[in-house]
Amino acid sequence: MKRENVVELFRRLRDLDPSPTTELVYTTPFELLVAVTLSAQATDVGVNKATKKLFPVANTPQAIAALGEDGLKPYISTIGLYNAKAKNVVAASRLLVERHAGEVPRSREALEALPGVGRKTANVVLNTAFGEPTIAVDTHIFRVANRTGLAPGKTVRAVEDKLEKVVPKEFKKDAHHWLILHGRYVCKARKPDCPRCPIRDLCAYRHKTVTD
Repeated sequence: MKRENVVELFRRLRDLDPSPTTELVYTTPFELLVAVTLSAQATDVGVNKATKKLFPVANTPQAIAALGEDGLKPYISTIGLYNAKAKNVVAASRLLVERHAGEVPRSREALEALPGVGRKTANVVLNTAFGEPTIAVDTHIFRVANRTGLAPGKTVRAVEDKLEKVVPKEFKKDAHHWLILHGRYVCKARKPDCPRCPIRDLCAYRHKTVTD
C-alpha cells in the first residue's frame, strides 16, 4: 500500500474513533494482564462476564495467589482452556509478588518472563496500560493487514514487524485498537462488510462484498 494511502487509512479510522481502547473491562494494569491472558481463544464478552465476578473478590497478584488454582477456576470455568489459564494466572501472580513487589512490570522482557504471557499479551499491556506504541497482532489484525494490503505477511511476527515500519508515528499508539475493531466489526473473517467500509477504496482485497 502506498504511503499516502496508509496515512489516509489511519486518518479515516481516527476520525471515526478518536480515542479507541480495548473492549476488555479493567481498572489496573494487573486486571488488564489477567483479562488479556484469559482472552486467548475466547471473546472479550466472555472474559468480561468472568472478570465481573472475579475482580470484586480478587484483583491483585496477592489475592489471586491466595485463591490458588482451585479457588480461581470456578470464576473462569466458562472460558475456554480455563485449567491452563488458571495455572498460568496464579503462577504469574506469584512471580509478580516475588520479583516485582506485586506491580506489573513495564518492560517486554519482564512481562514475557511471566507464565502465560507471550509477545502479543505483552504488547497489549504495554500499549493499553502504559501507553507504549506497540502493536499486538491478533487474528483480526493479521487478517486486516493481509486483506487490505497494509502489511502483508505469512506469520504474526512478520505482520507485526511490517506494521512497525509502515504505520506513521502519529497513529502508532492507537493503530492496534483501530485495526482490531475494524476487523471485528467490519472486515470480518467470513463475510467482510465492504459496502460500509470506510477504507474500501484504499483496500487491495479482490473479493469485496456488495450490498445484497
